[in-house]
Amino acid sequence: MELRQLRVFEAVVRHRTVTEAAHALGLAPSTVSEHVRGLERSLGLLLFERGSRGMRLTPAGERLRGWAHRLLDQADQARREVLGAEQALRLGALETIAASHVPGVLGRVGARDPRLRIELRPSRSRDELLTDLAAGRLDAALLLDTGTALGGLGFGPPPAGLSFADVATVPLLLVGRPGHPLAGHRALGAEDLTGEQLLANAPGCSFLLAADRLLSPTQPRLRADGVPLMRAWAEQGLGVALLPEFAVAAAVADGRLAVLPLSRPAPPSLSLRLVWRTGTEDAPGVRTLLYAAADPGAAR
Repeated sequence: MELRQLRVFEAVVRHRTVTEAAHALGLAPSTVSEHVRGLERSLGLLLFERGSRGMRLTPAGERLRGWAHRLLDQADQARREVLGAEQALRLGALETIAASHVPGVLGRVGARDPRLRIELRPSRSRDELLTDLAAGRLDAALLLDTGTALGGLGFGPPPAGLSFADVATVPLLLVGRPGHPLAGHRALGAEDLTGEQLLANAPGCSFLLAADRLLSPTQPRLRADGVPLMRAWAEQGLGVALLPEFAVAAAVADGRLAVLPLSRPAPPSLSLRLVWRTGTEDAPGVRTLLYAAADPGAAR
């Protein structure tokens, strides 16, 4: 297998037709077709099913797709290291944590390897981050989750071929308006919140899934898209909100929010989770990012 054949193979997978792949690569369609046929001859297998609607991967092509990502990534990394060139790593992150956690990670990356440049790509969608990661449009992603499997908080099945490590703990607090009658209790149970309106983010939000574990599905809910809006509405008494400690600590400290001491059950802590494509963990950029993101006290 030749690297140029693998690059053409990836382009055909991405664009689904020889013509579109040729346009993206700046090659003639006949050249793209010959590279694909040459790769198939070298393997003795068909990688694509050709049809009127384009090129569709065979089972062998699906198996090669992950290898092509890894081999091309490693070739690019080897070239940059040999040349001593600056290396770029595409990091996706949920908008919720992009402002609070990513700056520290970037600072530690810079201290470890000044040649590693992080291209940050924030997103509001966890599914979008994982899809881009699996497709090779991102090298790593930071998101919130819990449990021993990716999506353990209650998300849908993630794309195949992804690995992760939990690099920090993100505590959650239940908060309400200043002077909330439940704020003075020593400990609250879920039953004490009966009738309280829960400020809820969009479906699929980590904080909403965590709240679903604590509170009854019949709990009244008011949708407030985004952490800043949930926090502001909680301050004004429109409901209670389960939010990350880092997002409400300042408001609690200056009296704009009160902590409601829920203990039966206690609010869970989420994990800041770094995700990457399986097999790329030894790539220099990903390895540097993993070490820089890791909290010494977090589980590996």
